[in-house]
Amino acid sequence: MFKRPHYIALIAVLLLVLIVLNLPGQTASQIKVALGTFFLPLLGLARSVENAASRAQDTLVPRSVLQTKLNELSDKNAELMFQMMQSTQLWQENQRLRQTLNWPAKQQWKIKPAAVMLRDPATWWRTLQIDVGQRDGIVTNMPVLTTDGLVGKIGWVGNRNSQVILIGNPQCTVAAVIRKPKSETGANGIIESSSSGILDPSVVRFTMVDRNSEVAPGDSVETSGLGSVFPKGIPVGHVLSTNSVDFGLMNEADVRLSANLRDLDYVWVLFP
Repeated sequence: MFKRPHYIALIAVLLLVLIVLNLPGQTASQIKVALGTFFLPLLGLARSVENAASRAQDTLVPRSVLQTKLNELSDKNAELMFQMMQSTQLWQENQRLRQTLNWPAKQQWKIKPAAVMLRDPATWWRTLQIDVGQRDGIVTNMPVLTTDGLVGKIGWVGNRNSQVILIGNPQCTVAAVIRKPKSETGANGIIESSSSGILDPSVVRFTMVDRNSEVAPGDSVETSGLGSVFPKGIPVGHVLSTNSVDFGLMNEADVRLSANLRDLDYVWVLFP
């Protein structure tokens, strides 16, 4: 049941409504604007609180999800620790074997970054020019590569620029080897230009392969280090197809290059 103060308040509100309804239109509008101005900050505050609560709800993550992610990170961290420990053991074993056999340690590659300056539209798949030269210590026959693989070698050298002979150019032959998974040996051969090089410069020919060598599509090809220009271990590409030549005395294969010769903005020159 309403108490007396409640009745009085209700009657006052009703009277106020009746008075506002009976006022002239302009006066009633002014009163409405005044009331709206009075309650607007309260409405804005309520909306801000509601938005803040909504954002907080979006950012909160259930504890079970966080615990799952934490467990996954812990497992990954443990796996990486084991891999690092194994790598350390292998490195130590490698050092001991090198000392026992008196093998020199493999030197780290020293590289010089260079930007591609110019490509001849008529022979873009054969050569390009880069913005390093004699002043940067560049000499002929230095290997040129990207993070994906071998690009070619230095042709002529100017003071501030140099020409790169791209792999697949008849003037750039590469001693290479097939690398199979879990195998220390592979078929040796020579990377040369392919008859389809003009139509598809990303494909080269892997020749002079012994007929008894196992070469299959998908095999990796890298530099063998047997020549005097390219050191061992630079990725070249992977085998697309194989066939026998010279009446079955030799094998050869088409190789898809790892480096994208069509889109070269920056390359690296490998110093001896």
